[in-house]
Amino acid sequence: MESSSSSTHFATCFLTALSISFCIISSTSAARDLAPKTNTEFIKTSCRATTYPKLCRTSLSSHASTIQTSPKLMAGAALNVTLSSAKSTSATMLKLSQSHGLKPKEVGAMRDCLEELSDAVDELQSSIAEMGNFKSYDFQLMISDVQTWVSAALTDENTCSEGFGGNGMNGNLKTAVRGRIVNIAQLTSNALALINRYASVHG
Repeated sequence: MESSSSSTHFATCFLTALSISFCIISSTSAARDLAPKTNTEFIKTSCRATTYPKLCRTSLSSHASTIQTSPKLMAGAALNVTLSSAKSTSATMLKLSQSHGLKPKEVGAMRDCLEELSDAVDELQSSIAEMGNFKSYDFQLMISDVQTWVSAALTDENTCSEGFGGNGMNGNLKTAVRGRIVNIAQLTSNALALINRYASVHG
């Protein structure tokens, strides 16, 4: 009788342990399955604070695993995406500016735009460096500097775009250049909005 009771007790304990193990494995698996959705949802929610939410989502969704649910990492990722786009556009425009058959007005606008883009790249790089190196007690100063630099970059990009307005420009050239510059300006605007969001959450 005692042996039967021991066997029953052992079986109960074994089943309980098995059940706990299953629950732990299930919970870990569920956490893994939920993480990507949570990260993606965080990006989707955060992007609502931007002027161009669709562009925000498409430009940052591939960085979800890096951003996770951190406003700081999201602002940093937005700055890096914007910087990469600005550098790429600058390289393309340098090649275009060396094309044959451009009118003097077009060459002048391209050169001015390249200068503006160069300034924007410097300002974005300064912002990224500042966000990566600040001390916690200097948070407000860091945010103020970053907001100033990113705002200046946005102004430079808009100035470049305006240089291709009006008549007297090759239509295809104007469309191609302004399309790229507008895209960078929108990315910059989104980055600034996410920096402001990070500042409000941190504060």
